[in-house]
Amino acid sequence: MKKVYFKTFGCRTNQFDTQIMLSKLKNFTVEDDECSSDIIVINSCTVTNSADSSVRGYISSVKRKNPNAKIILAGCGAHSKGDTLFDEKAVFGVMGHSEKSNIDILLQKEDPFCEIGDLNHIDSTVVGDFIGKSRAFIKIQEGCDFGCSYCIIPSVRGSARSHETETILEQISLLSSNGFGEFILTGTNVGSFGKDKDTTLAKLLKKISYIRGVRRIRIGSLEPIQIDDEFKELLNEPWMAKHLHIALQHTDDKMLALMNRRNVFSEDEKLLNHISQRGYAIGTDFIVGHPGETEQMWQNAIKRVQALPLTHIHAFTYSKRDGTPSTSMTDTVKGDIAKTRLAELTKCVNEKNIIFRENNHRNLEVLIESTKNKDLYKGYDQFYNLLEVKSELDLSNSWIMIEDAEVKNDKNFFEYGC
Repeated sequence: MKKVYFKTFGCRTNQFDTQIMLSKLKNFTVEDDECSSDIIVINSCTVTNSADSSVRGYISSVKRKNPNAKIILAGCGAHSKGDTLFDEKAVFGVMGHSEKSNIDILLQKEDPFCEIGDLNHIDSTVVGDFIGKSRAFIKIQEGCDFGCSYCIIPSVRGSARSHETETILEQISLLSSNGFGEFILTGTNVGSFGKDKDTTLAKLLKKISYIRGVRRIRIGSLEPIQIDDEFKELLNEPWMAKHLHIALQHTDDKMLALMNRRNVFSEDEKLLNHISQRGYAIGTDFIVGHPGETEQMWQNAIKRVQALPLTHIHAFTYSKRDGTPSTSMTDTVKGDIAKTRLAELTKCVNEKNIIFRENNHRNLEVLIESTKNKDLYKGYDQFYNLLEVKSELDLSNSWIMIEDAEVKNDKNFFEYGC
């Protein structure tokens, strides 16, 4: 049988989509070496121009290493750049999101193909395993209706639409019976789940918690306005991971308006303080250097960040994305200024993380996610803090309780059974 190598760029949703494609392969073997593979499937990201460049760079690189391999472009980049790359003969085939379940048929094609499919498709595939993982990503919805001015995703993932609750529960039940205990709910805009199905994310969470074997549920990025009273009632449930990622994107209200965001700082502050008081770690996304970000806006923003109970951050400098309103904004921020602001922001939240871990380093429930490397394992606790474990025991894919971890600068540490 011909050999296939998968290269996945981008988010957790793409990781789940790769698992779907893997589960549909019947007439091919999966290879872990791109150089010896007959076919290379690229599950691409297109969130920024830089992401597109990374995919192009990888295509050029792999062609030099393995010139005889057929390159197939999948993922979001198939919708934004697929036609161009196909016309340039940079790739042998292009397949859109709706075509993942047809991958076994598409990879058998002898002639070049471009199958974009239906952008409003919702996949009902049930995946029975996650190769090389100890926790499972569960996609509960597709698409987004928010229309933030910097974001291309709605045009490559479509409008917000939910997976069927029954399919999600079936998926988790199967994975749970196969030994998975931690589940991460993911999607393009996770908090929009249920709006088109007369249900809610909170109701789904309750149903998942009843499944035998479910030990911990994590949730992907949520918008502040999606965390309602029904959701807040679940914050004390033992199966909820004590970490929420809430996408603020900025803390200056003028900047939020320029970004066409739906959140405002006064409400964000109340929400984050409410959640923090229930013992949660809180992460966020933050874009630095978006067009229009003045020094006054930045000083206001960083002052507000300092006042928030944040513990984790996914921060990045603004990067152009062709086809979005932000690209046409002329009041740009110089790169060196954006990098300085990014460093200031990251330093601030990293210091907050250390303080949080100093106050929360006992009774940690950790899922080991790595194999042994020089007697060291790695995993994440309920607060989504990295913990390095030294042990002579085989802890692969195990749940362990840590009574008192040593707090280091960038992680916690513990010697287990030594």
